[in-house]
Amino acid sequence: MKNVFNLPFYRLFKRANRRIFYLSMPAFLSTLAPINSHSQINAKTPIAQYWIDVATFNMMGMDEMPEMPAGMGGMFGGMMGNKSATGRDGRQAKGIGNFGMTKHMGIGRQLDVALFTQLRPNGTEAVHQVPPGAGVGAAPLRLTTPPREGLQGSNDEASYPERPRGRILFYWGCSAQVKAGQPRVLDMAKLSAQDYSGFMQGRSVRDRGARAEPGHAIWPNDRQNSRVVRDASIAGEHVVTGDGVPANMRFTLGAGQDFMPSLQVQSSGKLTDAIRVTWQQIPAARAYMLTAMSGSEGKTSGPELIIWSASEPPESGMGLMDYASNGNVDKWLGERVLLPATQSQCDIPAGIFAKSDGAMLQAIAYGNELNIVHPPRPANPNAAWNPEWSVRVRNKSFAMNSLGEDAQASQRGKSLPSAQRTPNQPPQEQEQQGVVPSVGGILKGIFGR
Repeated sequence: MKNVFNLPFYRLFKRANRRIFYLSMPAFLSTLAPINSHSQINAKTPIAQYWIDVATFNMMGMDEMPEMPAGMGGMFGGMMGNKSATGRDGRQAKGIGNFGMTKHMGIGRQLDVALFTQLRPNGTEAVHQVPPGAGVGAAPLRLTTPPREGLQGSNDEASYPERPRGRILFYWGCSAQVKAGQPRVLDMAKLSAQDYSGFMQGRSVRDRGARAEPGHAIWPNDRQNSRVVRDASIAGEHVVTGDGVPANMRFTLGAGQDFMPSLQVQSSGKLTDAIRVTWQQIPAARAYMLTAMSGSEGKTSGPELIIWSASEPPESGMGLMDYASNGNVDKWLGERVLLPATQSQCDIPAGIFAKSDGAMLQAIAYGNELNIVHPPRPANPNAAWNPEWSVRVRNKSFAMNSLGEDAQASQRGKSLPSAQRTPNQPPQEQEQQGVVPSVGGILKGIFGR
């Protein structure tokens, strides 16, 4: 197995993503709509609500999760920070198995489903009959409502009690040369609301999918925690039954809602030069987004974190590397934040990563979101409407890889085959042999750990 499971590096990479996302929060918080509470029964809210999140991950060229010890997948997800397992009550769900892996930088195909019914607001059990030969790990899927743990005593920002130091340099746009007015520079030691209010635009996607909220029955869980196979498919007829579930909850998913193909992303060019990123177009993709990150030691200002996004306006993209509704995708395409489905290459400006030993690239292909409500909303707005059930299906394909010829050569030279790696090898030694170790060191310098 490649050193993609370098946990110290991934923890730092995720912390950096969350920190940059946090810096742009004031720009979009006022635009977020209130979240409806399940405790209030609305006549227009379906009796049963069902969420299906579908994801395909390609990590460092791997399309399938290598064989791992039992329970390692869930532990890896926990190390990445399982937000989908923490409800809005601040409590963590227990006994969830690998649930929530569609939200992480995993490998292979992942599936999360969640059910809420107003008739059993404290939770229920349900059975989801999947199409024959689906290969999603179980047939049928048996959903359970996990118990809740105590209130969580910390949040993302609580892990940064010390004031960050160093600088963030932000570049954006597909261009072989750095455009005028770039980079924007943020000195972490002098950080204030005025400093970052215009640093990066703060678009974000709100989680509207499968979560382990109070009263939600979920799959996978501790009872069924099998892996999704590489050629899995959810296209076909689905039937959901259970206590509090309407008897007619039956729906069909087409190819547009199936697992998307793996997003194959390559880059060419040295880090000192312009880097061309190319990818194979995915027929079901509505749009694409690319971001890259690396670090270097500044001569006078301390560590420097360099980030880049493919957006035409100054949008970091850190809050966009997840599912997005069709409406948001179309809006951001119009604003030239996302890349159109017809595009298959993008240039990263020359020299922005020149001082780095390596850089990491993230890419996402947005799939189509499907919303089904039964019975459908009447054409006559004055007609009575009491929906019985609804289904929301979201899909995406995500890739993460080293950037540029230099980084790829470094990865090949420093990665050890699994047969040559000591099982109890200390994390520090793994980090020295892992992917782009310099980034981890820079992030430590900027964020203090």
